[in-house]
Amino acid sequence: MTQVEKAIRFKQLHQKGAPLVLYNIWDAGGAKALAEAGASAVATGSWSVAAAHGYPDGEAIPLDLALSVVERICATVNLPVTVDFEGGYATEPSEVAENTRKVIRAGAVGINFEDRIVNGKGLHKVEAQVARIKAIRATAEEEGVPLFINARTDLFLSAKPDDHADLVSDALTREAAYAAAGGDGFFVPGLTDHDLIRQITEAASLPVNVMMRGALETVADATATGAARASFGPAPYARYLSDLQAAYMEATKPA
Repeated sequence: MTQVEKAIRFKQLHQKGAPLVLYNIWDAGGAKALAEAGASAVATGSWSVAAAHGYPDGEAIPLDLALSVVERICATVNLPVTVDFEGGYATEPSEVAENTRKVIRAGAVGINFEDRIVNGKGLHKVEAQVARIKAIRATAEEEGVPLFINARTDLFLSAKPDDHADLVSDALTREAAYAAAGGDGFFVPGLTDHDLIRQITEAASLPVNVMMRGALETVADATATGAARASFGPAPYARYLSDLQAAYMEATKPA
C-alpha cells in the first residue's frame, strides 16, 4: 500500500461496535511481530517509546529520536502506522504543524494529539486546541496525506473517577469543536465506566477511542460501549518488562 492508501484504510478500520484493536508498541521489532500475528494497524505509545529509550513520558525523548523510531517502524511493516504524538512537541499551531509534517514524512498516517498542556497545568482552552488541530489538518493537506487526527482529551485522566459523570458534557463540547476543526477520532483515556462511555459514543460524531484499563477488561467490553477503537497504551510495555524480569530470574535461579 502507498501511504495514502494506508491512511484511507486506517480510517475505514474505525467502526462503531467493531473496534480497531491497537496493541501499542515501541519499536520496529514489536511492529513486525504484531504484523505477523495478524494486526491490521500499528500504534506507538508515547510512554512506551520514551521508556524503551531511557526517558520519562511527556515529550522528554528528543523529537528526532522519536521520529527515527517511527521511521524504522514504517519501513519495517506494510501496515498503517499511527503515532502517539502527545502535544505535538510545541504550543504554537505553526510549530505543531511543522512537527506533524515530520511525522508524515517519516511514513505515519495517524497521530494521537492531546489537549493537556504538556509539562504544564491543565488543558489547552478549546479555542487554542482547535487552532492547533486546524494547523495540523492544513499541513496534512499540503503533504497530500489524509492524516487521521485522533483528538485526545485528558479531561478524565486528570480527574477522579467519581467526577467523571460531571465531565461528559465538557468532553462532548470538545469533541464537537475538534470534529469541526478537522479531527477524525475522539480519544477519552481514563474513562472506563461503560455507561459514561456509551453516552459519549452515542452523542459524538467522531469514532470514539477508549484505553483498555480498569473496568474495560476485554475488547468485548469496549465493543459493548460503542467504541470504534480500543488501544492498550503503556500496558504492553509494562507486561514486556515484567516478563523479561521473570525470565531473567528464572534463568539465574540457583540449581
